[in-house]
Amino acid sequence: MDRNNNLLYTLIAVLVLAVVLAWAQTGLFGLVSPWNPYTVRIMNLCAINIGLGLALNLVNGFTGQFSLGHAGFMAVGAYTVALLVMSPAAKQMNFFMVPLVAPLDKIQVPFLVGIIMAGLLAALFGLLVGAPVLRLKGDYLAIATLGFAEIIRVVIVNVKGLTNGALGLKSIPGHTNLWWTAAYAALTVLLMVRLVNSSYGRALKAIREDEIAAEAMGINVFYHKMLAFVLAAFLAGVGGGLQASLIGSIDPAMYKLPLTFQILLMVVLGGMGSITGTVIAATIVTALMEILRFVESPLTLGAIHLPGIPGMRMVVFSLLLIVVTLFYNRGLMGDKEFSWDLLHSRRQTKQGVTQ
Repeated sequence: MDRNNNLLYTLIAVLVLAVVLAWAQTGLFGLVSPWNPYTVRIMNLCAINIGLGLALNLVNGFTGQFSLGHAGFMAVGAYTVALLVMSPAAKQMNFFMVPLVAPLDKIQVPFLVGIIMAGLLAALFGLLVGAPVLRLKGDYLAIATLGFAEIIRVVIVNVKGLTNGALGLKSIPGHTNLWWTAAYAALTVLLMVRLVNSSYGRALKAIREDEIAAEAMGINVFYHKMLAFVLAAFLAGVGGGLQASLIGSIDPAMYKLPLTFQILLMVVLGGMGSITGTVIAATIVTALMEILRFVESPLTLGAIHLPGIPGMRMVVFSLLLIVVTLFYNRGLMGDKEFSWDLLHSRRQTKQGVTQ
């Protein structure tokens, strides 16, 4: 299949996706959206998780560093957006016990400015954290980044004049919609593709395979690891800000270790070092987390009545994950990427076998 056909098929797929998103968000050609608000919300979460998964895959999959600080960067982004976008009246309502520090109590900026500031502030934290911890390797790096995420959460709980402490923030303006989340996911995918296929991407892969050999070939290992870490922090901050605006309320309990593990699960399930694998896995995991809620409700199967068991959803999901990892121990895509050529060659192979 030549390059022109690949480009044509890609443009058609993008156009179809854009039509579906427009139909789901606002309706199309006078037709009412066939999806209810709950389904649209899940589509938004899928898009956000795609960006978050790709951000973590950049560090863990393509660079070969084991980071567990994703939840901390998301928290920085979420609180930044909330404090910058909320109206002064909403801030006064939230900070009824301890007043919000000046001049944040009077500031209100457009959502785009808040999202950019969320990414930049998260990137700054990534720079400050990465400078010391990226000199560590393996489990030590994981423990250090995990400690950073926990420190951020503890600081949020205790700095009540800035974050409202354990009470969290409510009445965050709901600017996030499918256009915002789809743009975030699409731009993240495009950025990852361009980065991975550049000289920087090849250097990151070389570091992943063998740091000593990469350094011997003249690659500045620390610089490239820092580049990946800061960029991942920026994307995580933007994703956290979009999620905060989508949900409408945040609190420190949302940014505990299980949140990082949920994002890491998408990376591992899709394939470490695979962009399309992360996209597929993030969509599947996000959808299944909602679909499997029915197992926590009372069920009647003929003469058998099963009471609702809280937490059973995670048990079923874990069992499904174990089955998948047994048969696909490198993830759904491994380190490969989806391509129209691959799909075309498999179709020709099946036709040849049939004949």
